[in-house]
Amino acid sequence: MHELTEAIAECRLCSAAFRATKSGHRPRPVPWFAPGARLRIIGQAPGLRVHETGLPFNDRSGDRLRNWMGVDRDTFYDRDRIAITPMAFCFPGYDAKGSDLPPPRICAETWADRVDGVLAPELTLLIGGYAQKHHLGTRTSVTETVAGWRDHAPAILPLPHPSWRNTAWLRKNPWFEDDLVPFLRMRVAEVIG
Repeated sequence: MHELTEAIAECRLCSAAFRATKSGHRPRPVPWFAPGARLRIIGQAPGLRVHETGLPFNDRSGDRLRNWMGVDRDTFYDRDRIAITPMAFCFPGYDAKGSDLPPPRICAETWADRVDGVLAPELTLLIGGYAQKHHLGTRTSVTETVAGWRDHAPAILPLPHPSWRNTAWLRKNPWFEDDLVPFLRMRVAEVIG
């Protein structure tokens, strides 16, 4: 496992692509997992703040996700309990308009199967469309996939991205916080105690 996290941390496959983005940054993969983690979070890709700090979900999205899960920061960042393995381990950068770029496919193609092979969580949270499409093979919208969460429970829970940009989505879909979030908190407590 240590060799795999080191290999991911040293990955520079996207160097040229990242230099060509508006942010013009260098790769900084953020692998965050250890053997035996009972809960796995698979999101999209780190944001700029994560790139700068080297700590996954170290932003307002992380605050919202921890609230949904019902865990504090210390619990969330305990690698022995929670693995955080996004579809891309690096911040992909911004496009010319300043919007987040999607996670580069080469990252999942290079690392996803290897990470899948070393983790056996009791609960996996699939955050956003990229993770849901890759791991569930869904072709539906995030709303439809998340609304069908019972089809995947109790081992897998699809979630919307906890970005503050999704506040309007949360208002339009009150069932998420009324039905799914309480179940999520219960499952997280069961799994990581």
